[in-house]
Amino acid sequence: MGCIIGSLASSVACCFGSAACTLCCSACPSCNNSVVTRIAYALLLLVGVAVSCIMLAPGLADQLAKIPYLCSGVQHVYDAALNCKNFVGYLAVYRVCFSMAAFFFLFTVLMINVKSSRDPRSAIQNGFWFFKILIIVGICVGAFFISGPSFGTAMMIIGMIGAFVFILIQLILLVDFAHAWNEKWLGNYEESQSKAWFAGLLFFTSFFYLLSLGAIIAFYILYASNGECGLHKFFVSFNMILCVILSIIAVLPQVQEVNPRSGLLQSSIITAYTMFLTWSAMTNNPNHLCNPSFSEIAHGGPSSNSTSGNPGDMDAATGIDGKSIVSLVVFLACVLYASIRSSSHSSVGKMTFSSSEKTIISTTDDGNHNADDEEEGVAYSYSFFHFMLLLASLYTMMTLTHWYKPSSDFTHMNTNLPAMWVKISSSWVGLLLYFWTLIAPVVLHNRDFD
Repeated sequence: MGCIIGSLASSVACCFGSAACTLCCSACPSCNNSVVTRIAYALLLLVGVAVSCIMLAPGLADQLAKIPYLCSGVQHVYDAALNCKNFVGYLAVYRVCFSMAAFFFLFTVLMINVKSSRDPRSAIQNGFWFFKILIIVGICVGAFFISGPSFGTAMMIIGMIGAFVFILIQLILLVDFAHAWNEKWLGNYEESQSKAWFAGLLFFTSFFYLLSLGAIIAFYILYASNGECGLHKFFVSFNMILCVILSIIAVLPQVQEVNPRSGLLQSSIITAYTMFLTWSAMTNNPNHLCNPSFSEIAHGGPSSNSTSGNPGDMDAATGIDGKSIVSLVVFLACVLYASIRSSSHSSVGKMTFSSSEKTIISTTDDGNHNADDEEEGVAYSYSFFHFMLLLASLYTMMTLTHWYKPSSDFTHMNTNLPAMWVKISSSWVGLLLYFWTLIAPVVLHNRDFD
């Protein structure tokens, strides 16, 4: 029995420790490689997202409502007839995402100014996964003992700020992805002279622009046709005009001369993402005439005498809708892309303060994988990477809870003006950032933007 326990203990040390993995367990994949470590943290975040989604399952509402600290101090603030199970899933999501955000905040502070794997903190970054999981679970369990409405209100404010910043990071990642995509396919076209690569770029550029055009038409019909929806008409029209202007700027000779990476593919992706943010903002408008549900759209739109949500539909409102699914798909793609993109010349590399171009996995003469690729310098900023995952946790929290306002009437908890303005303003700031990436090489001649 002791031998079995000892073997199990060594296996655990192999898979969850950094030095033990390298020195004692040649069969265990290395935990020190920078890309593998980032992917591991991303998977840790995705597990938290999956748990948060499970918390919204209708079958768990009755069980979650039995947890005294979730509903105590909250239910008496609102309508006494309001059943806790109608919103307890959101309260649980807040606590799960809080535990992830707290964990990544801890590592954001802990990993400040780590320069290489020689720093003792690098071993914590790349190993001890079993203890990291225990820390997250411990924080999560403790979070469920937090009671009172002030926790939800504070998390909503922090979540909105964090989600706003992460939306901008998503745009930077999308621009970087589009640049890499454009360079790769143009390079293949120049090497092989096969028109299939050029045709592929043309197809996807046209696809994103047509998708955006279709979205704009749908927005005018579904969200801006009523006379009371002038604000929605402004949102759609203003963002459409901005996207057209930026698309023209992207192909100007002056821009192309100093920034040959610029092109319509990037502009088409940014246009599509901007239209998504515009739609997401409009779906947070409390005016029900300007924000019909999917069921109402399927039946011809909201009735003229309907100005508020139906309290009886609250159970359905706390689920995961189409908007949340799209948001999570974009979120998943961005997090994984940030985890595997390692070039210091990319926007991701500059954003995470990569020191130099790194080889993802180097090999020795005998063909074995070198577990440590950061002896001379870290491949990315540990602290900023955790900060980005912290923001991703807050973005997940706001997405799964539909940006609801805990202190509001729960019959309207999926719509509130602050969330609408956070999303639409993030689209404007994002377009401003993209505009700067286009004109910065033209304006600042002495700066290297490669």
